[in-house]
Amino acid sequence: MKKLLCEGLNKLKVVILAGGMGTRISEYTKSVPKPMIKILGKPIIMRIMDHYARYGHKDFYVATGYKSKIIENYFKKKKNNKYNINIINTGLHTMTGGRVKRLSKFLNETFLMTYGDGLSNVDINKLINFHKKNKRLVTLTTVRPPARFGAIKIMNNFVKYFREKSSLDAGWINGGFFVIEPKFLKFISGDKTYLEQEPFKKISKKKQLVAFKHNGFWQCMDTLRDKEILEKKIKSKEYLETK
Repeated sequence: MKKLLCEGLNKLKVVILAGGMGTRISEYTKSVPKPMIKILGKPIIMRIMDHYARYGHKDFYVATGYKSKIIENYFKKKKNNKYNINIINTGLHTMTGGRVKRLSKFLNETFLMTYGDGLSNVDINKLINFHKKNKRLVTLTTVRPPARFGAIKIMNNFVKYFREKSSLDAGWINGGFFVIEPKFLKFISGDKTYLEQEPFKKISKKKQLVAFKHNGFWQCMDTLRDKEILEKKIKSKEYLETK
């Protein structure tokens, strides 16, 4: 693996959404929150943090909800942690947009964001530079999906529509790994707002949502089968090969 640095880039805060109930992988989430499910002995949330840290971003804001105490206790007990980790309980029934909105007081500059249940080898440096070049409110990383996902339609890097998990589309999907400007937060109404619905639809109409296309490794962990795929990829070190 080549050495990854964050030369010439400001270190940005990283928001990780980690509050969902993870009902599709209930074999594990009955006892632990989804981000704490271990992939080859390490919670997936730590593997996500490790990826950002390779690029110099070590200031994390974890938006928890379901079984928040388990995440809080894990990081309290973790010794010699090299990261700055802030755990904020954003409510059991708060939706993705609402969780980000609740962190507003911490997010007064450009920030990074991702979900607590997916891994990728997306180049964070390239993603940030792409965002700076386009000067829009939000940049999202798009990936090639398994057939069971929906799609994002892109024209000249602008997101023309955003349709999450629909069987009607094909092409690119939301892979997480966002760069976001604080002004975007005003498009989120409150706790019941899904980030992936009204807020993104509104800014896409205003040409304020652009897509960074990632053709490398990406894998979410929605199901037990997804977890097994992740473990195989990590064992093979394929996920470390950046593109």
